Amino acid sequence: MRRSLRNRLILSPIFVAAGVALTACGRQHSREAPPPYVATTVARAGTIQPFSELAGIIAPYENVAIQTTLVEPADEVYVQEGDAVRRGEVLAQLDTADLQAQLASDEANASHAYYQGGLSISQGQNALRQAETTLQTDAHNLARDRALFRQGYISTQAYDAQLETVRNDQQTVDTDRANVAANGSLGGAGLQASSIEQARAAAQQVRVQIAKATIVSPIDGVVVNRNLNPGEYPGNRQIFTIQQVDPVFAIVHGSGAQIARITYGAPARVTVSDLRNLSYRGTVAGVLNQIVPGSTDFVVKILLQNPRRLLRPGMTVQAAVSLPPLRGMLIPETAFTDENHTTIMTVDRRSVVHVAQVTEVGNDGVTSVVDGVPAGTRVVTNGLSSVGNGERVSTR
Repeated sequence: MRRSLRNRLILSPIFVAAGVALTACGRQHSREAPPPYVATTVARAGTIQPFSELAGIIAPYENVAIQTTLVEPADEVYVQEGDAVRRGEVLAQLDTADLQAQLASDEANASHAYYQGGLSISQGQNALRQAETTLQTDAHNLARDRALFRQGYISTQAYDAQLETVRNDQQTVDTDRANVAANGSLGGAGLQASSIEQARAAAQQVRVQIAKATIVSPIDGVVVNRNLNPGEYPGNRQIFTIQQVDPVFAIVHGSGAQIARITYGAPARVTVSDLRNLSYRGTVAGVLNQIVPGSTDFVVKILLQNPRRLLRPGMTVQAAVSLPPLRGMLIPETAFTDENHTTIMTVDRRSVVHVAQVTEVGNDGVTSVVDGVPAGTRVVTNGLSSVGNGERVSTR
């Protein structure tokens, strides 16, 4: 037992020394651990195609409210709400019995005016010819009486009477000529032709009213409101609403900064969440000023083709509207460390991390253009990396 105890005493320093040696090696190994690796990219000048993201809804290309000025009841209504209609398609037919009777009366009046006008023109012309004949005869007699008067064969009273007769005849001729000129001709200008045209115009007006009794769709679209039934009088209410849904508009909203660089005709991609994020290509049809005076809400109208009519007014959409090309210093969009895109991390030549403040000018969803970083700067690609300011890292 004494030998065993002595052996343990002799071996113990050896184990202690070995333990100390191993501990020292572990500490040396910990001090020499390599710095963490981070992926980096080099900032460089370039050009991107940025876009502005806006939200909104689908709106019809046209929304037509149909009314009528006629007071006639409806004979037939041919469409229901939800029906697709074509331009010129008959929607309803109003009763025209009263209008047809009025038209017959007006056409008869026009015919009467035509014949009455012809009679008046003929009578006026006959009266003028008779007056001219009378004037010619009396003027001949006056010339004869003038010669007799000079020879003393007739009295002054008789000569003056004949002179007065000729003057009266001349007035009658002038009056008849004025009447003939005023009456004019049936096929030209004049009072009688005007009366005929007036009667014909009254008849044409009734024809127009009869045509309006056939209610037709002014556009290709869908009936979204029907407010008329057979036998009802239209009154002053809106009887149909037709929406044109091919094409349609995406009406999206944005602030002044979001819409400032959007131009007419710019391409846009519109995503519809209600259709499982189905995307449509469109073009900007208009950039409208503030909706409410004093607000900062602006509207952008994007024209979309909708041949399958999957897009329905009222659906919510997200639009990415292309902006003019933007040139500047390029970095990955993932390099930002904050949601406002104002901070990134850079790595200097000694492989030490630094936090840098930048200003984002624009992005295309992958790459950003920023101010505040010189060309050649090494930028940490993932701004959410678990490295901090002043930390040494490995970039290889």
